[in-house]
Amino acid sequence: MASVSLQWIFTVMMVLIIFQGVCVMFYYTTDTHFSRDAMNKSLHLLRCTKLRDKFSVIKPAESIEFKSFTAELTDLMSCPYKFNETEQELNRVRLQFCCNATGSLILTKRNTAINQAIPYEMRTKKTYKIKADLHSMLPEDIPWSGQRLGRCAVVGSGGILKNSSCGNEIDSADFVIRFNLAHINNSDVGLKTDLVTINPSQIRTEYKDLETNPDPLVERVSVYGNAPLIIPAFAYTFCTPDSLRALRVLQPIRPQQPVFFFSPYYLGTVDRYWKGRGLEEIRLSSGFFLISTALELCEHVHVYGFWPFDIDLQERPVPYHYYDNLTVNIRKHKMPEEFVRLLQLHIQGALTLHLQPCSSPEADQENNL
Repeated sequence: MASVSLQWIFTVMMVLIIFQGVCVMFYYTTDTHFSRDAMNKSLHLLRCTKLRDKFSVIKPAESIEFKSFTAELTDLMSCPYKFNETEQELNRVRLQFCCNATGSLILTKRNTAINQAIPYEMRTKKTYKIKADLHSMLPEDIPWSGQRLGRCAVVGSGGILKNSSCGNEIDSADFVIRFNLAHINNSDVGLKTDLVTINPSQIRTEYKDLETNPDPLVERVSVYGNAPLIIPAFAYTFCTPDSLRALRVLQPIRPQQPVFFFSPYYLGTVDRYWKGRGLEEIRLSSGFFLISTALELCEHVHVYGFWPFDIDLQERPVPYHYYDNLTVNIRKHKMPEEFVRLLQLHIQGALTLHLQPCSSPEADQENNL
């Protein structure tokens, strides 16, 4: 009996020793796993900090070596993003103080008088006198004066949006801005539109016989529902005749869809604001103007389709526009410079810049943060 008891005790002790060893091995293995994860996370955050610091000080006028730029940009866009309410409010206050989109974004009966001489944005000695018939077609006031517009989506026409599946996300915004009568669709860019620009050159080249055959333009603008159309009629002297033609043709046919003219006073102040902060180009793009407007009027600004390069972050070729096969022309405006400014605003947390397909893991990670 004694030998059986000793054998039983010996077996139990061996089981306990083996179990203790397994527990120790599991502890150290698990601890090492956790330590490795923590170290990798710390290295990733350190890398993110360095990238943010680097892109925060890069000057838009500097030449960009594309491959190294996009490689680091891909890493940067995988970093955690956090909206910064302080930076957003700081940008809003600065833009409101200098430019005042709520009072001067467009020409209205309230801010423009009959016989007032309107200067051209691009510093010419010529002016345009607002006659009574034109004054009567101006809106009474700015529709969004005195209100915040919530979550805004500013949708550029960059080829990076092709096959992006961003339509639902864009349509979920409270206010959607589009440009140059860009084509819309359910899948990539959505359908919701609250403001869309028209380039006067589009009227001149695509709708030459507008007075005798308005149907093509009427059909084109009607896809945006009753969203207002906004035209830089007084950017250059040659913009005015085509802009006036569009206004005089569209207003009687589609009175429910207003046609607005950018105020050259507003465009001039926004232009000086950004050039005073180092942005060097003859004239800002319409996209950059209206992103500035959104920064002043919106609670949160999400920017899509602003990408000035001919390949995306995965080094796949992309067209200039998501709806055609034109090649990228960076000489028209200084798009890479504007892009760097947008990237810096993204790093500050003042706006959210979307560069990945909305169905991708990277985009999902960004949207859930």
